[in-house]
Amino acid sequence: MELAISTPAILFSTVSLMMIAFTNRYLAIASLIRELHDKFRISPDENYVEQIKHLHRRVHIIRNIQFIIVTSLLLSAVSMLFIYLQYQSVAQVLFFVALLLQIGALSLSIWEISLSIHALKIELSDMEEQLGKQFGFFGRTSKELKKRP
Repeated sequence: MELAISTPAILFSTVSLMMIAFTNRYLAIASLIRELHDKFRISPDENYVEQIKHLHRRVHIIRNIQFIIVTSLLLSAVSMLFIYLQYQSVAQVLFFVALLLQIGALSLSIWEISLSIHALKIELSDMEEQLGKQFGFFGRTSKELKKRP
């Protein structure tokens, strides 16, 4: 299979959108961590600590996603260079690795989304305790959530 010089460029728009999305997520989470830290200083609560731990993990995952996405973009650009220089086999390998990196970044984003759901459950756990589980909204009790790594 021979790659056209425009083939690796297909990834450019995807990379741009992913970078915007994950930069926004990163900024929102960083702001939330600062807010929770301020609340913790005023009124120390274990829920704040748990939320900050999960948010900190998410920030690291997002940072890794961004690094992988940028690496994918770089490999796509280098792949175009090798197509131009007529080294198709090198270009194909680089493009393949760029695609694998994008798949990896998307997989990490699924994990980050699942962590965000867990963090939301921790946020709502105080409500669950106040209602005495009479409505069963949240599935797990806050004690079960705190046991989960």
